[in-house]
Amino acid sequence: MQSSALKVTVIPPTKHILEQGFHPLSKKRVAAYARVSTDNIEQLTSYEAQVSHYTKHISEKEGWELVEVYADEGISGTNTKNRDGFNRMIEDALNGKIDMIITKSISRFARNTVDSLTAIRKLKDKGVEVYFEKEGIYTLDSKGELLITIMASLAQEESRSLSENIKWGQRRRFAAGKVSLPYKNFLGYEKGEDGMPKVVKKEAETVKLIYNLFLEGNSATKITKLLMEKHIPSPTGKKAWHVETIMSILTNEKFKGEAILQKRFTVDFLTKKKKRNEGEVPQYHVENSHEAIIPPATFDLVQSIIEARRKTGKSRSTNSCLAHKLICCDCGYNYGPKVWHSNTGNRKVVWQCNSRYRNNPRCTSPTLDENLIKDAFIRVFNSLLTNKAERLSILKDTLYELGDISYLNTEYSKLQDELDALAERMQNSVVENAARAMDQLEYKQRYTAMQEQYAALEQKRQAIHTERLKREETREKSQRFLSCFEDAEPLTEFDEQAWLKTVDKVTPLSKQEFIFLFTDGSEVRWVERS
Repeated sequence: MQSSALKVTVIPPTKHILEQGFHPLSKKRVAAYARVSTDNIEQLTSYEAQVSHYTKHISEKEGWELVEVYADEGISGTNTKNRDGFNRMIEDALNGKIDMIITKSISRFARNTVDSLTAIRKLKDKGVEVYFEKEGIYTLDSKGELLITIMASLAQEESRSLSENIKWGQRRRFAAGKVSLPYKNFLGYEKGEDGMPKVVKKEAETVKLIYNLFLEGNSATKITKLLMEKHIPSPTGKKAWHVETIMSILTNEKFKGEAILQKRFTVDFLTKKKKRNEGEVPQYHVENSHEAIIPPATFDLVQSIIEARRKTGKSRSTNSCLAHKLICCDCGYNYGPKVWHSNTGNRKVVWQCNSRYRNNPRCTSPTLDENLIKDAFIRVFNSLLTNKAERLSILKDTLYELGDISYLNTEYSKLQDELDALAERMQNSVVENAARAMDQLEYKQRYTAMQEQYAALEQKRQAIHTERLKREETREKSQRFLSCFEDAEPLTEFDEQAWLKTVDKVTPLSKQEFIFLFTDGSEVRWVERS
């Protein structure tokens, strides 16, 4: 049987490849995309010009129908995540509302190769074409994707290079000690004529008030309440204050005239993801960088109090002045307020050790009635007034002695100079070892000896720093006690300010027995007589 001869019939195309995705008799639905990456005046002018150009160009083109000019302004092109106009355009195209998209260039579309190609392939699958004017590329053309891959990769490398240049410039400024603040949201400072932070007196008073309220024993939550009652605006000019804002002000070293630069850094130039600097890149500690609002000693004192509260589990979320003062005799944790019978007429506020409240079986501390604590304070405070003159005389002598820390400052400066000189010698030793051949055993022994000497000097310096903090804390507390006690009269009812300024801590031994430690250093044992 003779086999049939191979026969091939060519079926001519009836539709051009660039016309797929829309009906040949209908108008081509065309959209445009415009973007500028910053929000300065020149760029905004460019942005408006792009929108005007594309609106006119598409509307006047025969056979084209303008869908919309999608646009983003003041947004980086390295990632499409936060580009609302771009994302809405892609969604409309995938939903069959657009046949063709025109944009200025690949770098305007996306400087991230992955984002760029992902979007183009999704559009291509739906028959939607993208035309890049500058490069003259149609994505549905057979050469389109190869050219786009090359061009987008170049654009991505350009973005990486720009990011590295920005980082280099920032680190040069950091190394030069140049401090910059987010002034719009930063309380107490504005940008000065020299480009450095300048104190805004009215706002600085608010910062000082926050520190004073904290040192008096108020919680961050209580401070927010007091500021709102005084109608003091927040750093952003709003009525409401938040605990996080208060804690940020209390822990930011800028308020003592110093700056730690590069606390966070960019991990990925494409995603713009940042993380806390935990030693991956250099940090720069700039002392005396600008005028302080809070004295350095006061700032350091606040940090030590915050750390002490953290260690004892003290909550910053209560409004009560009793918080941070009541300490458990069993486990050392603080007491916190608890409400009993809250939905009945027998509602009652009691104070319990927070550790015991969390079912710590080893803690057997007593549960205390709030009124009992306040009554005990009234009686103990009044007992202090019986020898008021003698107590004031001793306190003033103590304050005078505490104020003289010149010998500590001299020793601290001497140790700091020794540390700086030793650090320089260590650095020179490393450079010398890298520059010429040396006996590595001898080098290691010498370098290890310098490390040990540095650690010993640093330990001494830290000890002096701790002693200075301790003396400053004692002086601060004693001064507050004096300001209250000097003009004090016997109490007939609980006085919150007297409690905050004079009580350091209260340790309940039982429901009938408390130990009061006052801020002048005196201790009083109170026992309820039946």
